[in-house]
Amino acid sequence: MPKRKKAKYVLDTSAVINCQVSELVEEGKLKGEIIIPEFVLSELENQANQGKEVGFIGLDELKKLRELEKKKKDIKITQLGRKPTLEEIQLARSGRIDALIREIAKKEKAILVSCDMVQVKVAEAEGIEVMYLEKEIPKKLSIEKFFTKETMSVHLKEGSVPKAKIGTPGKFKLVELSDKKLTQKELEDMAHEIFEKVRLEEGFVEISKHGATVVQLGQYRIAITRRPFSEKMEITIVRPTMKVSLEDYKLSEKLKQRLIEKAEGILIAGPPGHGKSTLAQALAEFYASLGKIVKTIEHPRDLQLSPSITQYAPLEGDVSKTADILLLVRPDFTIFDEVRKTIDFKVFADMRLAGVGMIGVLHSTEAIDAVHRFIGRIELGLIPQVVDTIIFVKEGEIRKVYTLSLVVKVPTGMTEADLARPVVEVRDFETGKLEYEIYTYGEQTVVIKVDESKKLTPLQKLAQEQLKLLLKRHLSCEFQFEITSENSILLKVPKSYKSKIIGKSGKKIEALEKLIGMKISLKTLDEKELQAKELSYKIEEIGSNVIISLGPRYKGREVTILIDNKEIASLTLDKKGRAKIRKKSNIGRKILQNLDRLKIRVE
Repeated sequence: MPKRKKAKYVLDTSAVINCQVSELVEEGKLKGEIIIPEFVLSELENQANQGKEVGFIGLDELKKLRELEKKKKDIKITQLGRKPTLEEIQLARSGRIDALIREIAKKEKAILVSCDMVQVKVAEAEGIEVMYLEKEIPKKLSIEKFFTKETMSVHLKEGSVPKAKIGTPGKFKLVELSDKKLTQKELEDMAHEIFEKVRLEEGFVEISKHGATVVQLGQYRIAITRRPFSEKMEITIVRPTMKVSLEDYKLSEKLKQRLIEKAEGILIAGPPGHGKSTLAQALAEFYASLGKIVKTIEHPRDLQLSPSITQYAPLEGDVSKTADILLLVRPDFTIFDEVRKTIDFKVFADMRLAGVGMIGVLHSTEAIDAVHRFIGRIELGLIPQVVDTIIFVKEGEIRKVYTLSLVVKVPTGMTEADLARPVVEVRDFETGKLEYEIYTYGEQTVVIKVDESKKLTPLQKLAQEQLKLLLKRHLSCEFQFEITSENSILLKVPKSYKSKIIGKSGKKIEALEKLIGMKISLKTLDEKELQAKELSYKIEEIGSNVIISLGPRYKGREVTILIDNKEIASLTLDKKGRAKIRKKSNIGRKILQNLDRLKIRVE
């Protein structure tokens, strides 16, 4: 009886990357000659040189097969073919390399091993025998063991212990998850798992650069970096910890109405990790619930949204191409997460001026910084047409809302009528108070903070003091007030007193408004403001120092020194409740020159 010829197998790139061939060899299910086309090795080398994870995974699999060849006598590894030409590499995406691999299988009368269904179907059509490796979905990822319900992100670095941010946006702590340092091999294994899951499930690679890869896998956004981009291998996994609705933000009815009726150029600003994207997500769902067509531009696409909202990435890496598609689709609102580069600001402005409602997410330390980032990128007069509302988020809460408008006037602080010019006014939305003015001064565009308290005349100051006395007589709680216009004030009171001041059907507040002759807007006085009390104190000049004494009961407390209600310094009191300042210092001179206008508050 003639001896049966040993089988020959030709591996394509998908079979190598899938890493099932080595498993089949170990289990004894695949025996004979395994041919690795030079095209496959060149493709993997090219991907690894670009820092792509799939390249490293494939090369590791080939190394494993070589090691198995030494241990097992029933397999033989053969490298065959030539290196691809530049033209063939450029045509790889259109299937040129796959066609060359099929030619080798045909010539060698070998079985083509592949995980690529298109490759399998074409090979079968050409009469080539095929072994199709079913893709096995990996079980639970090993990175998931680091997560709890409260985990926002996990940080894994070669040579360091695993760490995680636990909490909610703006209110989190960094904790160590183990005292064992991670090795490069452990991270490589995790990366391999991640890429297997991405290929086999509904994950996708968002960014693939030399030394850096970002993937979106379900609710996880995963960044994998390696040398030369980072000095050691690192995997960072970010996961949203909460999905909230707009109702959870407890917006005022006034703000809700603006969002429904008027706001169409919205910026959500705030520091990193403080809940900007969470609010953007809530706004997207809010507008969708109103019957609006909502789309997103994201890079990476990690907002957790309902299926009715389509999420776009930069088309061919170019956000302006995505904008071209969106302008044809004509959504009612587009969420842009995040606006960072100059081209992003241009696209945001172009889409808004074309009539699309825009909601942009950007980093800023203060609310006004969001406007700063548009200056110089678009014309000053266009800014209020592009951005009409700024929502500043910090620690997961809406801390400030600004509205922008363009007027022609003499800027605050100037007096000559011929100095009138276009001015962008930035006002606090809830109170209507003017906080900033933006205008051109010479060749510069300036952003000026408007301090209206500085403009009070002696008569106005007297009126303010009288108003304070009047309110004291009729309010039995702590309060603060601010004159926001000639006929209105903002009154801040503790939350527990608000209903008492309003009264049944609003009768009490109406009576108070009639008494003082001004309209009252009520706002809650928070705990920090309640604690900030003005103190009695003693000031002495001893030697070369100014000594401020509040008494031993305030030892170790931090106090704020104010002149004309403007903070000039924060100091910590010693064991005797005193603060020592050198006379010749700037603060010392200011204190001695303004003793009659000095105030001290304890925080």
